[in-house]
Amino acid sequence: MTTPFKHDFSGKVVVVTGAGGVLCSDFAKAYAKAGAKVALLDLNEEAAQGYAEEIVADGGVAIGVEANVLEVASLEKAKERVVNELGPVDILVNGAGGNSPLATTDNEYHEIELPEDTTTFFDLDPKGIEFVFNLNFLGTLLPTQVFAKDMIGREGANIVNISSMNGFKPLTKIPAYSGAKAAISNFTEWLATHFSHVGIRVNAIAPGFLVSEQNRRLLFNEDGSPTERAGKIIAGTPMGRFGESEELVGGMLYLSDEAAASFVTGVVLPIDGGFNAYSGV
Repeated sequence: MTTPFKHDFSGKVVVVTGAGGVLCSDFAKAYAKAGAKVALLDLNEEAAQGYAEEIVADGGVAIGVEANVLEVASLEKAKERVVNELGPVDILVNGAGGNSPLATTDNEYHEIELPEDTTTFFDLDPKGIEFVFNLNFLGTLLPTQVFAKDMIGREGANIVNISSMNGFKPLTKIPAYSGAKAAISNFTEWLATHFSHVGIRVNAIAPGFLVSEQNRRLLFNEDGSPTERAGKIIAGTPMGRFGESEELVGGMLYLSDEAAASFVTGVVLPIDGGFNAYSGV
């Protein structure tokens, strides 16, 4: 992985939650390549450790740590290990999140006549909605409570949250995920104000549409052809394509680099190929 600018995170300790997944592990690798010591936190410790070993094999410093972002005790235990093995935390990336089929409708629009087996808005499982909102919003708030406490007064300390295009414009079918990401965008601005007197900057990136294992079946048919939903996304993206995970790295490193963004806080940065800017006409 290469970055167009020279970012130097030497001496910094970075925690990335959700780092057992491809996207957040890419963030961890980018920080390590720029000199940081990185803790990859995930509920799946084996996956996090696997990516940590890749970083170490490439000459970096990293550890995989088990952590449940919805349990304060688990996060406190993870922090203790991070501090003991790497040192005090300078940068927190709140990357844990996701959606659930239990919080997803089959239909984009409610109609008078629908097939009997359609999962409509009225069929959504409250537990599924609660899970999605908690995973995304509480899964950002709780790690911030645990890790930011020791970041107060540390030079260059900052937090980067992961919002989404859903935070600007809700997508059809996924009301819980859209609402949770909107909450993260709002929370980013709230935190930026709240921590402004103690030296912690808080920003977020809002990725556009990338292909991942989580959404592949929504975007492509079994024969590899794009689904109708994928066609709508591309039509609404002026650059006319899906993004790549590597294309998020530059914005992430910029926002967390004190040398580049020391006066930037409370920003939710779209990295979306122009999706948010396009009116449709």
